[in-house]
Amino acid sequence: MNTWQRRTIAYLGWLVALTTVFTFGYNRALRRFEGENQPLYQSFQFIVETFTATGYGSESPWATLEMNLIVAVIDVVGFASVFLAIPVLLVPLLESAISTTVPTAVEDALSDHVVVAAYSSRAEMLIEELEARDVEYVVVEPDRELATDLYEDETRVIRGDPQSVEALRNANLAAARAVVADGGDDVNTSVILTAREVVEEITVVSVVEDPERARYHDLAGADAVLSPRGLLGQSLASKVTTDVSTDLGDTIEVGEDFEIAEFPIHRGSDLVGQTLAESEVRHRTGANVIGAWFRGQFESPPSPSATIDDGTVLLAAGTEAQLEGLRDLTLSDVRDPGRGETLVVGYGEVGATAAGALESAGVPHTVIDLDEQPGVDVVGDGAEPGDLRRAGIRDARTVVLALPDDTTTEVATLVVRDLNPDAEIVARAQEDENVRKMYRAGADYVLSLATVSGRMLASAILDEETVVSPDTQVEVVRTAAPGLVGQTLGAADVRARTGCTVVAVERDGEVLTDVGPEFRIRRGDELVVAGTDAGVNRFTELAT
Repeated sequence: MNTWQRRTIAYLGWLVALTTVFTFGYNRALRRFEGENQPLYQSFQFIVETFTATGYGSESPWATLEMNLIVAVIDVVGFASVFLAIPVLLVPLLESAISTTVPTAVEDALSDHVVVAAYSSRAEMLIEELEARDVEYVVVEPDRELATDLYEDETRVIRGDPQSVEALRNANLAAARAVVADGGDDVNTSVILTAREVVEEITVVSVVEDPERARYHDLAGADAVLSPRGLLGQSLASKVTTDVSTDLGDTIEVGEDFEIAEFPIHRGSDLVGQTLAESEVRHRTGANVIGAWFRGQFESPPSPSATIDDGTVLLAAGTEAQLEGLRDLTLSDVRDPGRGETLVVGYGEVGATAAGALESAGVPHTVIDLDEQPGVDVVGDGAEPGDLRRAGIRDARTVVLALPDDTTTEVATLVVRDLNPDAEIVARAQEDENVRKMYRAGADYVLSLATVSGRMLASAILDEETVVSPDTQVEVVRTAAPGLVGQTLGAADVRARTGCTVVAVERDGEVLTDVGPEFRIRRGDELVVAGTDAGVNRFTELAT
């Protein structure tokens, strides 16, 4: 019995008792003060009419003062008892009748799914990854309002506490492929223990906010403990070190001496201001551009008419020499790569990891943070012009904004761009929805923690190894294509029909990389295909 039901039963009992007392009291008062001997049922009718305000004074007037006072008391108490109960009982009843009812259990047929223990921005990105791969999932969300919003948005969700055995059983955990604990460090350890209680043999992936608490997640029984902030710091640093190192950074090796890598476009590069078609990247380097970030929006394949600017990141395939040639095109030809330091703003986990990566790469850098601690060179506010001047913003070549608050990062971007218009700004975003605002403020490259986290979780759950990095939305697969046998790549029109790019073909143990429109697919060929998750799914349907 819920609270509303208990409240209703108590109210009805009170109303019956009050009506009975007033019926007998009114009947007796009439005899005593008015000298009128009225049948009890007529007194009951008067009380009901009074309580419901429908009597309109049918038995008035009364001759005595005492009787008028008694009726006045009955009027007030009756009105309060009936009409003041409306917001307490009737309104909740109506709201319950018209509101969405979130289920508390999934259907028994659901299997091989991922159980997401609590919803967050990380979970949102994970769900997008799972939906792109047609992997079933269910969110176990304890908050009623959030669960209702998710349910109305057609997200598969059940309402329950993921720390409870009952909720995880209701999520059909016994038939699931994995459970993701993403509700905070302490909550996650409880979810891990509960999941092991329900199903001993199940993959448990946990997200840790404080790396020092990762050990306890391991002890609780997690199969994988992920620290997205650390990876985010490394990813931000990689955008800085690319242009001072001959290392291509994160790559996928497709075949011997054939790889896929990403390349941020730096300020002063010859490519800035050109369209992809005008840049003639393939003609000048031999590398094939298979995707690109344009101000936070990823396109694969990118349009030939898309304009390259200093916020663009190209994803390209080719031999090591071809990719090295493309890397040289993306760098500035007017600025000395050794001039100036990198300024790291913020020294939390993300900033400390980025600074550590810069140190390992031999990149000179200065760290500014509000708190005085080992590793911080300048104590100050990264959004204050004076503090940034003390940290050397005017001579900085690159600025890494590793602040935990998106609004502060947006302000800091504006201040940095004003103080040093030529600096390259690499920024961290907490929420994916704020990425575009940071680009608008003047950032050259923005990486969302939610994006990195979602990709990390998907990779851990699905055991993926065919992604360039967790912040890249491209998947690379090797697959036979019986449905395309006998066709040329030009006739198959794979890019237009699926959004994927055939970057190589493995034939008789040899990886062929010169696969132009005239290349004809033979039986037994394995195509190496790069594209978004949804694009790869479309290609699989086309090729089978």
